[in-house]
Amino acid sequence: MGRTRTAGPQQFPKLAGAVPVLINDAFPILPPSVGSRDGGACARIPRPAGLPDWVSDLVGIGVVTGAGGAMAYKVMELLGPAVINHGPVIDEPIYHWTVDHQLKWWGDVMEKLTKIGNSQPSWGAAGAAGATLAVAWPRRKWVPPTALGAAFVVEKCVTLALRRRFSRLGPPSSPLGTYPSGGVDRVVYLYGLIAYLLWREFGGSPQGKAWAIGAVAALSFNEAYSREYTGKHWFSDIVCGLLYGAILLAPSIAAVRLFAGPAVTASQKSVR
Repeated sequence: MGRTRTAGPQQFPKLAGAVPVLINDAFPILPPSVGSRDGGACARIPRPAGLPDWVSDLVGIGVVTGAGGAMAYKVMELLGPAVINHGPVIDEPIYHWTVDHQLKWWGDVMEKLTKIGNSQPSWGAAGAAGATLAVAWPRRKWVPPTALGAAFVVEKCVTLALRRRFSRLGPPSSPLGTYPSGGVDRVVYLYGLIAYLLWREFGGSPQGKAWAIGAVAALSFNEAYSREYTGKHWFSDIVCGLLYGAILLAPSIAAVRLFAGPAVTASQKSVR
C-alpha cells in the first residue's frame, strides 16, 4: 500500500479481486456479467492496461497449468510411499503371470503400440496439434499452442521431480521403469488435451465430446495394457500413471475454458 505503480508484474490484477471471479467461473454461482468478450470467463477479470490479450492469457494459462502440476506432484508424493511399500504384493504376481503366459507375436504387436506414449511421439503430436489449431481457431489463436506448450513443460518437470523423489526400480525386464508411468500419463494428459481442443474447434457437440472421451479412453487403455504386457512398468505404476495424467489434465482444460470461454456449438456459430 502506498507504493507508486510501475510497469511490470505490479500491473497484474490483485489476487483478492481475481480469485472470486475465477471461482465463480469454475463453479457458477452468480449470474454471468454482461458484456463479456468472446464468451470468455477471463474477460471479466481486469486486464493490465497497455498489454495485449495474448500476454495476460499466456501468463494466466501458465499459472493455472503450473498450479495443476504442483497439485499433481503433491498427490503423487503422498501416494508414493504406500505404492512402493505395498505395491509389490500385487505387482509381482501380475508380472510373473504375464511373463509365463506371454505370446511372442502379441508381445511384438504391443511393443509397437506402446510407442504412442513415448516422449518423442507424444510431444510431436502436441507440437503439431498446437501449430494446426493456432491456424484453425478463429479467435485467440495463441490459446492452443500456449496450453499445449505449458502442458509439455509442466509434465516433463513434474515427472522428473517425481523420479528423483522416489527412484523406484521397475520390473526385471525394465529396471529403469519409474513411478508413475510416464508413457501412460502422457497419453492421458497430452492426448486428452489435444482431444479437448479439437472438440472445441470442431463443433463442441455432446456427440463430439463422447467421441473425444472414447478416443482418449481407448488410447489410455492401449498404453496401460501394452506397458504391462511388455513388462515396462509395474502394475501399480501404470494405475498411478492414469491417475497422474488425469490430475494434470483437469487444470489444463480449466485454464483453456477460463481464458477462451466455453466451447461454442455449431448451432451457436450459425446463429452468430
